[in-house]
Amino acid sequence: MSPTIESAEHKALRTAVAALGQRYGREYLARVAREGGHPDELWADAAKLGYLGVNLPEEYGGGGGGIAELSIVLEELGAAGCPLLMMVVSPAICGTVIARFGTDDQKRAWLPGLADGSRTMAFGITEPDAGSNSHRITTTARRDGDDWILTGRKVFISGVDIADATLIVGRTEDARTGNLKPCLFIVPRDAPGFGRTVIDMELAAAEKQFELTLDDVRLPSAALVGDEDAGLLQLFAGLNPERIMTAAFAIGMGRHALAKAVDYAKTRQVWKQPIGGHQAVAHPLAQAHIELELARLMMQKAARLYDEGDDMGAGEAANMAKYAAGEACVRAVDQAVHTLGGNGLTREYGLASLITASRVARIAPVSREMILNFISHQTLGLPKSY
Repeated sequence: MSPTIESAEHKALRTAVAALGQRYGREYLARVAREGGHPDELWADAAKLGYLGVNLPEEYGGGGGGIAELSIVLEELGAAGCPLLMMVVSPAICGTVIARFGTDDQKRAWLPGLADGSRTMAFGITEPDAGSNSHRITTTARRDGDDWILTGRKVFISGVDIADATLIVGRTEDARTGNLKPCLFIVPRDAPGFGRTVIDMELAAAEKQFELTLDDVRLPSAALVGDEDAGLLQLFAGLNPERIMTAAFAIGMGRHALAKAVDYAKTRQVWKQPIGGHQAVAHPLAQAHIELELARLMMQKAARLYDEGDDMGAGEAANMAKYAAGEACVRAVDQAVHTLGGNGLTREYGLASLITASRVARIAPVSREMILNFISHQTLGLPKSY
C-alpha cells in the first residue's frame, strides 16, 4: 500500500481519536495550563482507549502498531485543540528506544506502564552549551565498580515533574580509543543528586520545562539502556520518532487554527457577503491547507519508513516532515489570526496563544537551520561549513 493513502484502520483511528479530542478541546487544555495543572483526565481517557501505547509491542500491553499510528493520535488531538506533548516524549522516544534496545527486565519494568499511561518518562538530551550540536554534550558517565556515576546539566527538558524517570543522554569513554560516545541511562525522578529547576517560559502550556543537574548521580549497571557500544544507533532510534511526532503536533495545531479561521470566514460579514467570499481572505487559507496536507504526506512517508526499519531513509524524511510541518503550522496560525483581525487576539477565540506555541516546531527538537544543514550535507552531498 502506498504510504500516501491511509488504510481503513487508520481512517477509523483518526475518527475515534477526533471524537475523544472534541470532548475536551482547546478550552480544556487552556484552563489546565492557566491553573498550573496537567491534562490528567485526557491522558487517562486516551490511555484507557489504548491510544497512548498504540506503537508499543502487544506482548507488553501496547497496540502493536508503530509511529504511523501514534502520529495519527497526536495529530487528531492537536486538531481538536488539545495535543498531549508528553506523547512525543514518553511513548514515542522513550518507549521506542526501550522496546528496540532495552533489556528484558527494562521492557518488563517500563513498557506496560508507558503503554497504559500509568507511567511516564521524560527525555534529556539538550544542554546549555550543546543545543543542536549533540557532539558537544558534556554530561558524562563513568564506571565505579558495577555502578555508573552521571555528572552534567540538561536544559529545556519537558515534563520532568510528572515523569517517573528521565532517559538521559550521557557520554562514556570508549576503552579502546579514549573517545567519548553517547549512551542512554534511565534516571529515576528521586535519584540522589538529580535536581530540577523550572524554566520560566512565555509559552502557555501544561507541560513545564526544566533545567536538570546531575551531581554524581549513582546508578546501577541495569540503568544503561541497550549496548554500550551502540549509542548513536540507539540515540537516533529515538530522535527520528521525535521529529515525526513533532510534525504531527505542528500539523494538528495548524489544522485547529485553520478550522477556526474557516468557520469565522464563512459567517463574518462586513460588506454584502461573508469575508471568506473575498479572494484576499480565501486564497491564503487555501494555501495554508495545501501546505499542511503536503507536510502530512511527508510525515506519513517518514513514519512508514521508520516502522519498516529503514532508519536512514526515515532520518531524511523525518527531518523534512518536521521542517515542512513547522513552517506550515506557523503560516496557518498567522493567517488564522489575521483572518479574525482583532478577534484573533482575544481569549474567546483561543488563537493568540498559538502564535507563541506554533514557533516551537520551528525551534525544537532541532532548528530548521540544522535540518537544512542535514539535507544539504546528507541528501545533496554539499560540503559542511562547520
